[in-house]
Amino acid sequence: MATPASQSVDRITHHRCFFGNPEKTKSSILSVKRCDNGGGRRGRNLRCANAVNGAVKVNGKAADVRSSAAQPVTVDSDDDAFRLGKFVEGRLVYRQRFVIRSYEIGPDRTATMETLMNLLQETALNHVMSSGLAGDGFGATRQMSLRKLIWVVTRINIQVDKYSQWGDAVEIDTWVASSGKNGMRRDWVIRDQRTKKMIARATSNWVMMNRETRRLSKIPEEVREEVLPFYLDRNIIAGDTNTSRRIEKLTDATAESIRSGLAPRWSDMDVNQHVNNVKYIGWILESVPLKVLVEYHLTSITLDYRRECRQSQLLESLTTMSSTMTPSSGLCGADLQSTHLIRQQDDEAEIVRARAEWRCKGHR
Repeated sequence: MATPASQSVDRITHHRCFFGNPEKTKSSILSVKRCDNGGGRRGRNLRCANAVNGAVKVNGKAADVRSSAAQPVTVDSDDDAFRLGKFVEGRLVYRQRFVIRSYEIGPDRTATMETLMNLLQETALNHVMSSGLAGDGFGATRQMSLRKLIWVVTRINIQVDKYSQWGDAVEIDTWVASSGKNGMRRDWVIRDQRTKKMIARATSNWVMMNRETRRLSKIPEEVREEVLPFYLDRNIIAGDTNTSRRIEKLTDATAESIRSGLAPRWSDMDVNQHVNNVKYIGWILESVPLKVLVEYHLTSITLDYRRECRQSQLLESLTTMSSTMTPSSGLCGADLQSTHLIRQQDDEAEIVRARAEWRCKGHR
């Protein structure tokens, strides 16, 4: 992350913000130096800016650099713009574009639900970084990092109208709003880059947790003041009773399929030292009948996160389908609904409850 010193140098010499390369001296002082010719020929208008712990001098003279709580990260090339995205609607909405890669598609050559969830997460993290709020955590703000706080998701719902294919470009918008007294809501819209039609939408709820004690925390006022200017009171999935209603708990008696022995890998962990929330999608699908996976699209899924999962825990995946397929033909029948549970194998403690909807791939 850019230091105050490196950002100050670039605002003076280039009137834009880059990530600098500060050097630490023996006395632990951060120093950054950058020079340019100011647009002149043969170095006639050479300008050098040096910043030491945020204090800036241009050509040896003190410069007035006004600081702010959140300095936005701007970009300087088409490549950077594609990687970082941009703010729209008065900096309340963050927009980023992606191309669906070959390793992000499934057997039917379309993007998987895990791919979409990963793109949502990437957009959210870049939103925080580009806003200038980022601390040293995984999407945490500066004030959160000072208090050893992290964001954890409690519920997410994603609804998909159409899955993109390999090589398609998509455009994702995201924004945040308050959720109760001590929560935050984050919404997303995914559009086809070419047609600009919305092809998916998602909403999520987040709370704070202390990364050392692993206990939930109230939102400190200092953190609330950081994020409040970015709040946009807009619901992308408003009034959806199916999203908000309680997900029933599955048991051995009510589950139609149980898959045991699922082991979290080291690569499933994220920087918050627990299983990344996207990884549960794959474990949920482990207990879904193969016929459903082959003949149906997963059009909606709601995940209700109950507790953290660490690498040392073996898991079980439980699934029940609310209707059956037509057994007489190879073509699928009516739309399906399913309920899922990811639990610890040893003590059956709940980790994630989920509810999903499926549509036959032959239906448009």
